[in-house]
Amino acid sequence: MIKEAIILAGGLGTRLKGVVNDIPKPMAPINGIPFLKYLLEDVHQYGIERIILAVGYKWEVIQDYFGQEFMGMKIIYAIEHEPLGTGGGIKNAMAHLQNKDFFLLNGDTFFKVDLRALETHYQDTQSDLCLSLKAMTNFDRYGTVTLKGNQIIAFQEKKQMEEGLINGGVYALNTSIFELAKDQKKFSFETDIMESGLEQFKVQGFISEAYFIDIGIPEDYLQAQMDIK
Repeated sequence: MIKEAIILAGGLGTRLKGVVNDIPKPMAPINGIPFLKYLLEDVHQYGIERIILAVGYKWEVIQDYFGQEFMGMKIIYAIEHEPLGTGGGIKNAMAHLQNKDFFLLNGDTFFKVDLRALETHYQDTQSDLCLSLKAMTNFDRYGTVTLKGNQIIAFQEKKQMEEGLINGGVYALNTSIFELAKDQKKFSFETDIMESGLEQFKVQGFISEAYFIDIGIPEDYLQAQMDIK
């Protein structure tokens, strides 16, 4: 049973400037409560014991709010003293893991996936990386994923789509897939691990109809204020 999760919480929130200023993006307030708190409350129900926050920009703001423990979960801060990219940030955080299997979540999206169902799919398919996927209609903000059965065979760039499956930003994975970037410090998780790993590793998709919101742009940030109570 997976008991650890890494949450990417180093975002600057560039596109939220003017709406949210001078705090890490995951700390953007939703009805007066940091977005990250909603994520942690959701993760807690699945018996997670250790949270590793991959932090950078103004990370002290996060530490001042959450401290070393939240709802009985141990909080560890993996600090980036320079931007490492999404892959480098995860790799830096992985140094604090106690096990090879872990959950990974984006700190600026809330996809209410059943983590235990995701883990079961990950284990039953014996995958190295399992992405939670969300079916969307009429969108241009997200890249899409092509499946063959449950196997992910391709990633497509962002473009206007009438319908498609997007990466929801919640993963179950094994540290072994980072062998692809063992000599790199700064790299992209999306390009250098997920896309590059399609041929060498077993990369699976897990489709969920759960609620999804990405607070990365002002319109959706405002939508979250109405959705998340």
